Amino acid sequence: MQQLSHIKNVIEACLLSASDIIDHEQLAAVFDHQISHERIRLIIDEISTDYNQRGIELLKVASGYRFRSKPEYQSYLNKLYATKPARYSRAVMETLAIIAYRQPVTRGEIENLRGVAVNSLIIQTLFERGWIEVIGHKQLPGRPELLATTHKFLDDLGVQALDELPPLPNLQESLIRNQNHDLIEEYDHQKDKNNDNSK
Repeated sequence: MQQLSHIKNVIEACLLSASDIIDHEQLAAVFDHQISHERIRLIIDEISTDYNQRGIELLKVASGYRFRSKPEYQSYLNKLYATKPARYSRAVMETLAIIAYRQPVTRGEIENLRGVAVNSLIIQTLFERGWIEVIGHKQLPGRPELLATTHKFLDDLGVQALDELPPLPNLQESLIRNQNHDLIEEYDHQKDKNNDNSK
């Protein structure tokens, strides 16, 4: 029992002190691979439960695990650090939404859906954020690039898979209401709403 408690404390310390996402393989390496991935997963589940009623939470995302402050406390943290959440233009968010929900897509297909040309700076912004990548080329004249979202996109949203994204109609309505809306903020808002409805 003492050994299990020690292992749990080590894993918790690793996750809390990590500057990036941690996966099972990295945690197994900490114990010289003497502990199975299944045991690590069970311990992580226990740690996650321990934080249910606290101001931070342990998330399982596409690339592994990470701690973060709960979205409902972000406004207080913004005052503490005098920072504001990143904001993106409506055009950027519409483009990202199309890629996320219609992937893989070409730039031309994005333009057809939006009804306007896509500025190169929009695509560059999404590449620089690490949210999209080229996964191939469509077999059409000019072989246009096929764009899709990345694991980092999922990680930044705090989800494991695309089917955990908020319903597309809600996202579209949000983009229409506020041209500077942040997709991550929209996801957090939708998740909190769903949680309230489930109570």
